[in-house]
Amino acid sequence: MLDAAVKALSQILSPPMRSILWRSIGLALVLITVLAIGLQRLLSWFADYGEVWAEGMLGPNFHSTLHVLSWIISITAGLGVVLGGIFLMPAITSLVASLFVDDVADIVEREHYPAERPGAALPFALAMTEGTKTALLTILVYLVALPFVLFAGAGFIVFFIATAWLLGREYFELAAMRFRSPAEAKAMRRDHASTIFAAGLFIAAFVSIPIVNLATPLFGMAFMVHMHKRLSGSRPELIEPARQRNVPTA
Repeated sequence: MLDAAVKALSQILSPPMRSILWRSIGLALVLITVLAIGLQRLLSWFADYGEVWAEGMLGPNFHSTLHVLSWIISITAGLGVVLGGIFLMPAITSLVASLFVDDVADIVEREHYPAERPGAALPFALAMTEGTKTALLTILVYLVALPFVLFAGAGFIVFFIATAWLLGREYFELAAMRFRSPAEAKAMRRDHASTIFAAGLFIAAFVSIPIVNLATPLFGMAFMVHMHKRLSGSRPELIEPARQRNVPTA
């Protein structure tokens, strides 16, 4: 598993991957920016609306106090958006990964498994559906874990473990579905649940590193391509016919 992680890391900055890396980073930054602006505008609107509503209830004598309180809430909301962007990075990378899954997998398979049959590209709708489901689940976990963040870091632990499970599951299934039906990929993931969860811990650690986590779609997908190959074992049907003809018969 460690060897697979090292191979995935070493390949991120390789020439064939650089174009995908820059496109992935660009898209992730756009999504983060749009999300941050949207949340900031929403929270600011709530703060302004709340100030007007409270002044109407309490009277004009409280205008200065409510204005200061609204200003404090707006600043706090801005900091919350930044923190939320960090927590929502797994969700964002899930969406990005669904767009570049086949580009990354093709490069890994050509470089490390040239004698084996390459995987089939996933239908765009299927890849986007899987990425969107994981993103929504990640947001749900974020909302559940958020109240526990203040309690001795319990929320961070919950979020890290959940991220490992969610991202490990998504990236493995995307890699497996290049060779198997969705049902078969999910069944294989369940059969190797503990191994895939352990692999997901590597991805969760990677996505926890600011700036570096923008490359999570490349690392996660490359890593799980290797894991799928290893868990698949020896599969003669993947060997190219040309190579089979060169094998001497008894």
